[in-house]
Amino acid sequence: MADNADRAAVTIQQSLEATLANRAQLATQAANDDCIDCGDEIPSARREAAPWATTCIECQSIREMRGKHVRQS
Repeated sequence: MADNADRAAVTIQQSLEATLANRAQLATQAANDDCIDCGDEIPSARREAAPWATTCIECQSIREMRGKHVRQS
């Protein structure tokens, strides 16, 4: 019969495995040097600062503004 510590260990292990799988998927997506929104090449400085980035800085800014419901002029 499993006790609380055993159940917690299983939950932690499952969470860790899910996180690692997610990171591997992000790394695969980020292997592309082009922005997924506009198709332009993602600058190398952004690649170095955020290797997981799938968008250029401008497109990411637009995404963040839309997320905050800010209207662009």
